[in-house]
Amino acid sequence: MNFPALTLNSISRIAGPITALAIAAFAGAGHAQSQQPPVVKVAEPLQDTVMDWDVYTGRFQAENRVVLQARVSGYLSAIHFEEGGIVEQGQLLYEIDDRPFTLAVRQAQASLDSARAAVELAEIEFDRATELVARNVGAQSEADSARAQFREATASVAIAEAQLATAELDLEFTQITSPLTGRISSNDVDVGNLVIGGPSGATVLSNIVSVDPIEFVFTVSEADFLKYARLFENGERPSSRSSANQVYVQLMDEDTWNRGGSMTFVDNQLDPNSGTLLGRATLDNPDGFLQPGVFGRLRLPGSGEYDALLIPDEAIVADQARSIVYVVGADDIVEQKGVTRGPMWRGMRVIQTGLEAGDRVIISGIQRARPGSPVTPEPEEITLSEAE
Repeated sequence: MNFPALTLNSISRIAGPITALAIAAFAGAGHAQSQQPPVVKVAEPLQDTVMDWDVYTGRFQAENRVVLQARVSGYLSAIHFEEGGIVEQGQLLYEIDDRPFTLAVRQAQASLDSARAAVELAEIEFDRATELVARNVGAQSEADSARAQFREATASVAIAEAQLATAELDLEFTQITSPLTGRISSNDVDVGNLVIGGPSGATVLSNIVSVDPIEFVFTVSEADFLKYARLFENGERPSSRSSANQVYVQLMDEDTWNRGGSMTFVDNQLDPNSGTLLGRATLDNPDGFLQPGVFGRLRLPGSGEYDALLIPDEAIVADQARSIVYVVGADDIVEQKGVTRGPMWRGMRVIQTGLEAGDRVIISGIQRARPGSPVTPEPEEITLSEAE
């Protein structure tokens, strides 16, 4: 059988329709692939018992602070501490020249011995006068006089004993010891200088602040005070006046709330000038890292415990003044819900209103979701962090 020869024109007429069909098929497959719904990660809101926290700015202060002053006047003879170091309660810090006070003690002791000798003599004279009166050979007036002299001598002993005790106390005051354990400041008086003692105008030598524990002081507004009072009245939150409510403090360069403490004081009235109420918390400070005067932020329970829904904070989209989340509804269609944000809790955001427990919230791929459009949801597990 003989086949006709294929010419260039005949080949073109056959190949043209086949090429067109192949291009059309390829374009149809690509279009079908581009119409697949985008993939997003979804998760149901977590449920947990939470509480609100209020945050206040304040500063640390020492629980105890003592200004060191001399109780007796004299010349400073020795210093026994390192400036800025830790001193222990009872540790010797300063010495004042004690020689004049040692002599004063000896003089007071001699006066006491003399007074006691006078009592012995007065007692003998009184006994003799009393015996003579009993034998009717002595005058009653002489016996009365002897009795008075004996009582006067006895009183003189009491005075001499008090003078000796005062002299011994002054001698003891020449050694100035630390009344507490803490960190001492700089020394303000050098050896050889005269220091003035006494209840007023005494020379300031240095000061000591306690280190552990340490206090954190802050103020709350009148509105917050009323909120706490209402919560206590309704039995939703214990009052910090009567309960050691747990608090956490964060330093200015810290991101976590790892420094725990408890409330120890709430003032009895609001400041009429600022309209604020002073509060104080106490924290352990065993390593002495926290210093008086350092500023920080304190977190105080602002509500009672309540059940709440929580989602990742990045799942929330800001839409002007609103906060919204995207959820996957029936038939995998994206829906938009307005929500009310609450505080952060263990790494998740509390949602106060707008969500239900069974909602499938888009937590990843939000940029591919459009309200009213289908998506391909893939379940994702979300968990709370260990520490809050």
